[in-house]
Amino acid sequence: MKKISLYVMATFLSFTLFPLLSNAADTKPVSSLPATKPADSAEAKTLILRLDEIKSMDKSNLKATEKKALRKEVKTISNRLGEPYIYISAGSAIIIILLLIILL
Repeated sequence: MKKISLYVMATFLSFTLFPLLSNAADTKPVSSLPATKPADSAEAKTLILRLDEIKSMDKSNLKATEKKALRKEVKTISNRLGEPYIYISAGSAIIIILLLIILL
């Protein structure tokens, strides 16, 4: 019986110490300056124009390798502009839909 109580106390103690250790490992510098968006610069405007040009292209005549290169270019441009992509796997999408159906 003493061993079980010892294990339970050790478990609770570890649950309380792990968040403290994870907060201590966070060493981001604190900045009082607001982050500037690259959308204001001339380079960002040219990148946005390139994205609009790619979107307006007729892609039905392109080969698979050319389409893949365009997709890669769009991703790199979006990453440079700071527009993150959100990927949701099929399994997680199904789980989200089921949860919405059950809860609503």
